[in-house]
Amino acid sequence: MLKNLFIKPGNFCVANIYKGQSLKVISTFGNQVVDFWALNSENFNEILSMSHSRSALYKIWFEPNDILVSNHFKPILKVSSDTSQGCHDTLHAACSQGSYKFYGEPAPPSSCDENYNAAMEKIGAKSFATPSPWNLFEHAFVLDDGYLKDKPTTAKPGDYVELEALKNLIIICSACPSKVGSISGFEPQGATLEY
Repeated sequence: MLKNLFIKPGNFCVANIYKGQSLKVISTFGNQVVDFWALNSENFNEILSMSHSRSALYKIWFEPNDILVSNHFKPILKVSSDTSQGCHDTLHAACSQGSYKFYGEPAPPSSCDENYNAAMEKIGAKSFATPSPWNLFEHAFVLDDGYLKDKPTTAKPGDYVELEALKNLIIICSACPSKVGSISGFEPQGATLEY
């Protein structure tokens, strides 16, 4: 039986996903960026890595049939399908108390950085630094002059990314509360994890 976990903006969820199992991250209302992490459940020091996956695939946006790798350059997730326009940022850090202060924006009750650390505490692991997340549904571009530009997500209600676990994993998802750059439109509304 499939499990559905709705994640309110500023909240997070943790799920055990087994090798060969599929999961979907769904933009329930079409305007929610989701910070996504995956850890090897048998070795918390091995994690989904944006920098390693960009190097392995030689691109900054991932698409169906791509194999994403860990910080050990080992396969960790396969992108099975994607009903959105495929704009899932791999460059930005998780929002944090520090980032809100840096941008001069009021901080929400909980940031994605804090959610990641709370999730790690929940599974009994120590986090020394928050790894860069895969920012699902976040529409960030590299311009011709090398600068970055954010646009509101183009995900429509019900759009999803389906992934296959290539090893036993712990998944952490944070429904990003940030309004900086209007990445989730004017008002984040939450997302769903289905597995």
